[in-house]
Amino acid sequence: MEENAPKKNNKKLVIGGLIAVVLLIFAISSYISGLAYETTDNAQLDGDLLPVKAGITGYVTEIRFKDNQEVKKGDTLIVFNTVELNAELSQIRAELENARLNADVSGNMAEASIQNANAAFFESTSNEQGIQSAKATYDKSVQDFNRARQLLEIKAITQNGYEQSQTQMDVARAAYLKAKAMQLSSSSSSSGLKTRAVAERKQVSVAGNIILKKQAELTAALERLRHACIIAPFDGIVTKRNVQTGQFIIAGQSLCALINHKNLWVTANFKETQIEKIKTGQKVQVTVDAYEGKKLTGTIDSYGGATGSRFALIPPDNSTGNFIKIAQRFPVKIKLDPQTEYSQLYPGLSVLVKVKVN
Repeated sequence: MEENAPKKNNKKLVIGGLIAVVLLIFAISSYISGLAYETTDNAQLDGDLLPVKAGITGYVTEIRFKDNQEVKKGDTLIVFNTVELNAELSQIRAELENARLNADVSGNMAEASIQNANAAFFESTSNEQGIQSAKATYDKSVQDFNRARQLLEIKAITQNGYEQSQTQMDVARAAYLKAKAMQLSSSSSSSGLKTRAVAERKQVSVAGNIILKKQAELTAALERLRHACIIAPFDGIVTKRNVQTGQFIIAGQSLCALINHKNLWVTANFKETQIEKIKTGQKVQVTVDAYEGKKLTGTIDSYGGATGSRFALIPPDNSTGNFIKIAQRFPVKIKLDPQTEYSQLYPGLSVLVKVKVN
């Protein structure tokens, strides 16, 4: 028995030595791995989550999906009642056509006024020449009358000839005054027609502005009609449905949510003491907690720009006096490799991230 005791002690020493060697190797391996990698379990899968809201006010007539159903890009999800929208669209189109007709009429009237103003201007010019002609005739008749009066004094002309000369002078004077009056009238008419033509040209501009206004209203009405059908903008899963057929919906009201589970990335929150070694383009290994052994690969894409605490609803204020230094977390976006299989992966799943820094 005394001989067996040393043998047992030696066996224990050997086992203890082996355990110590294994632990030493594990410690050295962990240390070397720690130098080559930065890891964090404060990470999760992320993806586009689109809140779908109503773009118009009206009644829901049809819902073409079930909650948590997978849909394709371009699928119609919800249809609104379009009776009022179509009636409004028809009314605006009729008003737009009337505005165009009014613009044509205003244009024709403006053109006619311009032509009338031009005609009045030419008439006024012609009347000015008529005044000169009437004045020349009147001046000659005055000279003839003066000669007839002198001849009458020496009895070289009869009384009848004198009176005829006087009558001709009066007629020429009346014609001269009439020509002046006609020229004044045509000048005033020309000025009035010019003013009217300018006003009707402005009316054409007003009619054009009305057309633009109606076209804008038509565009807005068409846009409202387009929003009467909710279309899926990308492939994904429709969830959180909170609308029923026949329900009256107000514009901006939440209807459902669409999750893009085909285009995923990872948001990893590293400690501020880790980000010095992390650079864009470095390779990343990602392990998904929900699927043991599920390995993904990717690369560092970009940095969040500020620590997570800065994005909090109420960011901490270190100037209050109650300061406790805590290692801050910095969000980093990791782009997953295209060849990675995404089936059964969804935004929000927890992952373990391992970044190769050396």
